[in-house]
Amino acid sequence: MLWLSLARARCLHRAFGRSLGAVRQGSCPQGKCSLSGISQCQGPVYANSRKHLVNGSRVVTVRYFRTTAACREDVVTVNTPAFAESVTEGDVRWEKAVGDTVAEDEVVCEIETDKTSVQVPAPAAGVIEALLVPDGGKVEGGTPLFKLRKSGAAPAKAKPAAAAPSAPEPATPAAPAAAPPPAAPIPTTMPPVPPVSTQPISAKPVSAVKPSAAPPGAPAVEPGAGKGARSEQRVKMNRMRQRIAQRLKEAQDTCAMLTTFNEIDMSNIQEMRARHKETFLKKHSLKLGFMSAFVKAAAFALQDQPTVNAVIDDTTKEIVYREYVDISVAVATPRGLVVPVIRNVETMNFADIERSISELGEKARKNELAIEDMDGGTFTISNGGVFGSLFGTPIINPPQSAILGMHGIFDRPVAIGGKVEVRPMMYVALTYDHRLIDGREAVTFLRKIKAVVEDPRVLLLDL
Repeated sequence: MLWLSLARARCLHRAFGRSLGAVRQGSCPQGKCSLSGISQCQGPVYANSRKHLVNGSRVVTVRYFRTTAACREDVVTVNTPAFAESVTEGDVRWEKAVGDTVAEDEVVCEIETDKTSVQVPAPAAGVIEALLVPDGGKVEGGTPLFKLRKSGAAPAKAKPAAAAPSAPEPATPAAPAAAPPPAAPIPTTMPPVPPVSTQPISAKPVSAVKPSAAPPGAPAVEPGAGKGARSEQRVKMNRMRQRIAQRLKEAQDTCAMLTTFNEIDMSNIQEMRARHKETFLKKHSLKLGFMSAFVKAAAFALQDQPTVNAVIDDTTKEIVYREYVDISVAVATPRGLVVPVIRNVETMNFADIERSISELGEKARKNELAIEDMDGGTFTISNGGVFGSLFGTPIINPPQSAILGMHGIFDRPVAIGGKVEVRPMMYVALTYDHRLIDGREAVTFLRKIKAVVEDPRVLLLDL
């Protein structure tokens, strides 16, 4: 039986083919002898062998074998993943460099798009061979990004030569431990007091004392260096921040934005939360917050005022009324402002809303939001109160027609039944597109939210 190394299998296969052709034509001078890989008929016959007649007299048996694909290319090229329909390109930000070792599914680079960042992991463990796109370069779906050599094919790194073993030293008897030094004697008398000089001490005013000159080798100190550096640096805006700036400016240029305000007494909702938060946590494994109340109140008000849930199609000059409620919740991340969408809020209860907010918030903190998580949305809620905001006017998130701004809860004196009481109050603001929404509809919408949050029983009674 013939044993061959896999690396030489293909070359030997071609050599066998040429040798066999020579034997068939009778031009091989060694045709009467056994060839490499060819046995005479009296030899052992294998299952995968064939008999060939040479010059009409001699029969030789040739055993055929197949090569394997073990030596195929082990350097793979990783391409840019496909983007969503609304995204055409992105900017590459490398996390690894050429020569870095990566594990399977370890992030090699991130592609920053207009809406989110797409992570590109390594398909297998290996070493980065080449980066095909510079840092900050633009790529489209399917563009080659980098080359990865898998671990099995990675060239072995030269190990440092081991240090030559030192010659063994002859064993010597351990020297006896040195005796500790004798302790110093404890003094029994006080030391003598030094004599005081009887000559008067010459005093100099502070202004007469001149600073000593710096040594000639000391570096000169620039004036103002210790007062704080006045430096500046320029950092390129990432694609998400550029898109945010562009969309907000488009909203100002397109929409006729107007803001109306109101205030909400949070006493009842705080009492409801304090009374039921433990039971809510045990049953749903979720914390009961204020955001779910405002999201549900907004869905209720949007169904009552469908114009606030509509949008103007500037291309066809039509008003599009949506019969579903998808609420975008603005979330601040280190990379910028993102607005994941809670879909079909009109069919959800408080627990469903809290669960969706928790899942989307966790994705946003881990930078795992997909394009699909932020597409769409018919209305937006922005909660600046988590940062201590007292008052503000939010900007519409196009192509929507309105946005609700929540603010901080602060104790303020209010008139209740002819008396002054201190209540936890929150200012709310509704910015709307005055091209579509009239003031009556905007004010009615905001008052509906105020009524639901101050008394959640309005939802149960459908008032």
